[in-house]
Amino acid sequence: MKQILTRLFEQQSLSREEAASILTNIGNGMYNESQIAAFISVFLMRAITIEELVGFRDAMLQLALPADLSDYQPIDIVGTGGDGKNTFNISTLSCFVVAGAGYKVAKHGNYGATSISGASNVLEYFGAKFTTDMGSLRHAIENSGVAYLHAPLFNPAMKNVAPIRKALGVRTFFNILGPLISPARPTHQLLGVYNLKMIRLYNYINQIVGGSYALVHSLDGYDEVSLTADTKIVSSFGEELYSPEQMGFSTLKQEDLHAGNSIDEAAAIFKSVLENSSTKAQQDVVVANSALAIRIVCPTKSIAECKQEALVSLQSGKAATAFKHFLESYKG
Repeated sequence: MKQILTRLFEQQSLSREEAASILTNIGNGMYNESQIAAFISVFLMRAITIEELVGFRDAMLQLALPADLSDYQPIDIVGTGGDGKNTFNISTLSCFVVAGAGYKVAKHGNYGATSISGASNVLEYFGAKFTTDMGSLRHAIENSGVAYLHAPLFNPAMKNVAPIRKALGVRTFFNILGPLISPARPTHQLLGVYNLKMIRLYNYINQIVGGSYALVHSLDGYDEVSLTADTKIVSSFGEELYSPEQMGFSTLKQEDLHAGNSIDEAAAIFKSVLENSSTKAQQDVVVANSALAIRIVCPTKSIAECKQEALVSLQSGKAATAFKHFLESYKG
């Protein structure tokens, strides 16, 4: 590690293979905490390269517990977090709307870091017991359309890094890696990003690793289609800018998307959306994100067609049924 740190302190970069090897060694406990902290800190003082990030991604996927669901050609609907907006569980709800429309979803999620309720918080609230069992994951995706991978369970090797990240108390390259390391190996991804600079970074990475993807950022700072402002979309098919009206919706207010001040409030919103008793604004923003996810899987369909599929899934109760079957699969 001493030689590696010396190189990095001299502003040299790592190759993809070197980056993968070092992170693998970290995961296997080959370096002490001081060395790991010094290594992580290098990338707080200079920009990380695409090659380094892809190498770190390679290592994280290699270290993770196996959970390959790519034969289902699933989509992952996820946000980077970090937008500080404390929205309700829009992307998690979208998973069940998309499943209700007949598509397969493999979501890789965690507890909330900057919001009241992350995906794992709300699913656990409703009784889901997370698992790494491959048979259970396959049963879930076959019976409900959704498999959920609680990230900490699938990355046990990162226990060496967790206390160091917590002690540093700042965003590191591990925050960037989160949406890129689903062991489910989704073939499609809708990734919400908290700023335009990060969209470019994720776009470069996705061009290297392949797959069908769309990166979205609402220009007022949300890491999803918020309908509170225009949305920038950078995908495997090109770049677009949509206003809420162009997507077939009215412009919303930021307070329409708030999760509340407790997990109970966030869960109540979650339940009301699935039961068609939420506000129209809450329903609209879930439908908008679901529609975009469907279009990633079916790029020949228009936004209007995908919106209609999402709306039917929600209003017919198919999304709620998908959630019911999901909970049955995750009851432990």
